[in-house]
Amino acid sequence: MIKSMTGFASLTREDERATLAVTVRSVNHRFLDVQLRMPQLLAELEPRVRALLQKRLGRGRVELQISVQLRQQSTPTVELNEEFVNALSAAIDRARERGLVSGTLTPGDLLRLPQAITVRERQADTDPVLEAQLGTGVEAAVEMAVADLEAMRVREGDHLRADLDARLAMLAALIERLRVAADEGRGDLEARLHDRIRDLSMELPVDQAMVAQEVVRTAARSDITEEVTRFRAHIAHWTTLADGEEPCGRKLDFLLQEMNREINTIGSKADGVRISELIIGAKAELERMREQVQNVE
Repeated sequence: MIKSMTGFASLTREDERATLAVTVRSVNHRFLDVQLRMPQLLAELEPRVRALLQKRLGRGRVELQISVQLRQQSTPTVELNEEFVNALSAAIDRARERGLVSGTLTPGDLLRLPQAITVRERQADTDPVLEAQLGTGVEAAVEMAVADLEAMRVREGDHLRADLDARLAMLAALIERLRVAADEGRGDLEARLHDRIRDLSMELPVDQAMVAQEVVRTAARSDITEEVTRFRAHIAHWTTLADGEEPCGRKLDFLLQEMNREINTIGSKADGVRISELIIGAKAELERMREQVQNVE
């Protein structure tokens, strides 16, 4: 199945416990690279969320962000670093004695020094039942967000499939034109060789049977039947992969490499006035397809 690796989904769910916001986006990547951003409150859920993403997605760099706003108000904790403040006060007293500063240490001075006072958010009460319900809600929200992401990746994949199918049809037509041009070129080569041998035989004795065998061998070197057959097999395999249910991006990329190898072999073996032009056209289409396949899961 041709499915894009690019997608985005976002949703928000609210209930009496909290407001959940889930955002997930994915871009191209050789493998599955999952990046999670979750509040510390949901740290225990990380393995389950990661496993869910790995189950639903095959490739791509996936970034998932979860934010939680609890209805229950939190109370901050304020911590005073007494050792730091005492040392600071003593240093200011010594500076005052030397006439370097004046005045006293004020609360505003302490607030400007992060080493002196630390303010942290603390949940007033820890309710195991609330945490379990919140975890269930988060997992359900992630499921919905990933489903929306998958739907977008499928829609993008449909557009990729249409473009790739059109280019694959052009490649199939080009390979048939190459086959015809190569057959014509091989016939022209045999005719040129026979003409040349006939001219030489007027001046030198020639074993016609042996010469005929050598002409056939020489012309056979430009035969591309095997390459054309393998190329057709690659096209058929491509269609099978694209119609299947499994992610096929890597396999399609490998098939394009094999197709390019066959085209290079055809270009080196075939003889004919139109061969070069057709080879250039085929390689150009393969390169365009390779760029598109980089976005297929």
